[in-house]
Amino acid sequence: MKVLESFSLKDKVAIVTGASRGLGQAMAIALAEAGADVLGVSRTIEQQRETRQIIESLGRRYVAVALDLRQLDKLSTIFDIALKEFGTMDILVNNAGIIKRAPVTEYSVEDWDEVMDVNLKSVFLLSQMFSKYLIEHGKKGKIINVASMLSFQGGIYTTAYTVSKHGILGLTRVFANELAKYNINVNAIAPGYMVTDNTEALRKDEKRYTEILSRIPMGRWGLPEDLKGVVVFLASEASNYVTGAVIPVDGGWLSR
Repeated sequence: MKVLESFSLKDKVAIVTGASRGLGQAMAIALAEAGADVLGVSRTIEQQRETRQIIESLGRRYVAVALDLRQLDKLSTIFDIALKEFGTMDILVNNAGIIKRAPVTEYSVEDWDEVMDVNLKSVFLLSQMFSKYLIEHGKKGKIINVASMLSFQGGIYTTAYTVSKHGILGLTRVFANELAKYNINVNAIAPGYMVTDNTEALRKDEKRYTEILSRIPMGRWGLPEDLKGVVVFLASEASNYVTGAVIPVDGGWLSR
């Protein structure tokens, strides 16, 4: 296989959580551009209208699933719908995440539980169900988790988010270790400071925005489109000998 052919996702089916906007939307579109059909997950069907239109304009299928990932007992319906609509599934992108901000001394148990359920527990359960399907059917597959700069640092006012994103690294590595023998690759992408809804509060804080920007060697915040190349790589045959890895897409933030 020639190298560019190894990046093709033709005839593959990808599941992307949080596909309605931001990083998830950009990654879903990238996977479709590489040839995959996509099942997207977000809280409502309406939120996914733009993603659907873009992906269908590429000649690929898009199926929208409305599900709040806090409803942990309903996560299996994602895979039921994928199999009903596509008959198979090959790629899982665990992108959806939320953030609740408060000083550590005031951080509520309710916010802790909500963030951990969406950002970590749902990722564990979805990855577990997806890998069971692949193993039972003797299929290769790719699991891609979305980590963060706060997988490596403490952050400020982001207690549960920071802990959940540290947990994503551990989850990625243990799944990679155990699933490698089944030809299932498990990796993570760690976006830097990106222009998304989750960072809107930071970007509106002129002092924090300037502090962050001054540390990014490339001199700009990242855009969702900056993740397109790496997600296609990790979803494709080109990354078959890559597992347990965390790839920063951060404009050089961690090297500073």
